[in-house]
Amino acid sequence: MSSGLIGKKIGMTNVFDDNGKNYAVTVIEVAPNVITEIKTNEENGYEAIQLSAFDKKEKSTSKPLKGHFEKAGTTPKKYIKEFRDFIPEDAELGDELNIADVFNIGDNVDVVGVSKGTGFTGVVKRHNFSGVGEATHGQHDRQRHPGSIGQASDPARVFPGIKMAGRSGNERNKIKNLTVAKIFSESNLMMVTGSVPGPNGRFVEIYNRQ
Repeated sequence: MSSGLIGKKIGMTNVFDDNGKNYAVTVIEVAPNVITEIKTNEENGYEAIQLSAFDKKEKSTSKPLKGHFEKAGTTPKKYIKEFRDFIPEDAELGDELNIADVFNIGDNVDVVGVSKGTGFTGVVKRHNFSGVGEATHGQHDRQRHPGSIGQASDPARVFPGIKMAGRSGNERNKIKNLTVAKIFSESNLMMVTGSVPGPNGRFVEIYNRQ
């Protein structure tokens, strides 16, 4: 896995490039990421750093986590993520990584987040079924229903994995190959082309593809 940072989705807007073309971007807040653990081949069998970001109230933090953050010399954080095969030079516990330390304008990035949940939904919304109406499958007067799902007397059962109604959204998704459009280091903000998963205010992981 390549280098990366933890961020929080702020919202979407649009910007103009040097040629006057207007395109959509997502604004991501990337607060200073604190190194709270370093893993090495000698001790752990692989190399990685654990990053933590966005302050959390102490009263909402468990005692084991409080001790973990105190060891790194930082306050409790809301989001913790391990980035494998990424150890900055001379990295030490408690060091902070900012946007400019990892990303540059024009870099290609992957963004991972949890998509919006839409609750329990039917097959038309969940799987883009077109509905069957009165055409076939033994249906009538139920345009948005799935139709027949079972088999005949052999094998006389419903196979696993059949597309049916159920919980929709609220899943971990990765959007690949976005481009860093702008970086505002003084305000800890960056813009990436296109959209990223999740509602505004949800945490995301940004991986550098370089």
